[in-house]
Amino acid sequence: MVELKQIGYDIISCGRRSKQNSFGFRRSMTEYNPRLVAPTCLYLAAKAEESTVQARLLAFYIKKVQSDEKYRCEIKEILEMEMKILEALNYYLVVFHPYRSLTQLLQDAGMSDSTQQTWGLVNDTYKMDLILVHPPHLIALACMYIASVQKDKENTAWFEELRVDMNVSADLSLGCYIGQVKNIAMEILDFYESYKLMSDDNRISAAMNKLP
Repeated sequence: MVELKQIGYDIISCGRRSKQNSFGFRRSMTEYNPRLVAPTCLYLAAKAEESTVQARLLAFYIKKVQSDEKYRCEIKEILEMEMKILEALNYYLVVFHPYRSLTQLLQDAGMSDSTQQTWGLVNDTYKMDLILVHPPHLIALACMYIASVQKDKENTAWFEELRVDMNVSADLSLGCYIGQVKNIAMEILDFYESYKLMSDDNRISAAMNKLP
């Protein structure tokens, strides 16, 4: 039961992040208050995952947790921002998560013992924009690749059987780059290198201090 609750929490949390990132791509965050956008995306993600949280409860707990008046919001503000987010996303709320294929891929690769580690890596990818750039199954494979390297598990043959290109390739006829497993893995590792240079508290404080 605890594991199911955690999985549900992860999916809703990541749904919130993906919607917030998508909104940020489509609308300038100078036009909207991030302190309102973030909880509204959580409200919308929970609704999309059929785990509805009432707006009044969300507003209540924000007031309970945050003593700073700047973070507080009313029910009406959440509902109004919900419509703006829906319009920005063209009312398309479907999010294909890497989790969907991860469990089966781990079993097929004989990496069931790395489930928790790989799942954690996938969670961290939602702090980036990978889910908006790369197919979810490639993100799952990249996280598996990192986990296999960390555990010194040789899985090259298994990846080759999937016919997944482990390097980046450019399709100039399509005018785009096809991100592949090793390159996505490098993006994730680069993120960790940058992330550890600044604590979460410092990052948040620095960003919030710039807000009016």
